[in-house]
Amino acid sequence: MKVGMGQLLVEGGQRADNLNRASHMVEQAKREGCSVIVLPECLDLGWTCEEARALAETFPGETTQFFQGIAQENEIDVIAGITEREGEGIFNTSIWVSSNGRIAGKHRKIHILDIAQHLYTPGRGLSVFDTGFGCSGMTICADNFPENIYLSISLVKMGATLIASPCAWAVDADHDNQADPYGDLWKTAYHQLTTQFDVTIFGVSNVGWISSGPWKGRKCIGCSLAMGPGGRILAEGSYGVDAEELIVVDLG
Repeated sequence: MKVGMGQLLVEGGQRADNLNRASHMVEQAKREGCSVIVLPECLDLGWTCEEARALAETFPGETTQFFQGIAQENEIDVIAGITEREGEGIFNTSIWVSSNGRIAGKHRKIHILDIAQHLYTPGRGLSVFDTGFGCSGMTICADNFPENIYLSISLVKMGATLIASPCAWAVDADHDNQADPYGDLWKTAYHQLTTQFDVTIFGVSNVGWISSGPWKGRKCIGCSLAMGPGGRILAEGSYGVDAEELIVVDLG
């Protein structure tokens, strides 16, 4: 099985452009033989985009229907981060769309950073579901902080052997990756999980500048990470605001 990690450029508030890039990434993953592709967090509007209050959609909506369509057209499972509205709440959500266009699962981010609590409502549950790749689950970005490992452990205890985690990994605008290489936080968290349990996790971040919200002016820099049982690094994405790429992981 080949898994695509779609390290996508995401521009704040630009849903049409972001979804168009996502569509091309899904098509590329299919051409390269992938059975599933994991895309970033809040890829429709961008993480902490203040326009989410006006632009977030109910579930299901046009954005979910878009992903159902491209999954079915390309016969590939698609995991994507979206911005969801329910009543007065805005949720940072991920969906797993099967290759037949059916929504197999949904997860609402639980660990909302302090700077984002004015915008997003925390999720209240975890779930696993059967896919063509066995029992699977989803987390989102900070749900996998080391102090939150119990969330992923709960998924494993429910039977998950694969966890997909859409992310938006951001640093200061002047961050020097040579002097301070990015990624130790996630390698530590993923290593702790994968060495304790027979699980594979895919964390996929976007790239590009954050254009609104409390972290306006910071940059998302990719560095997507896949880690398998025993803490074995399966793949790492490139670093940088321009490091848009598809990383293909062959799980055999």
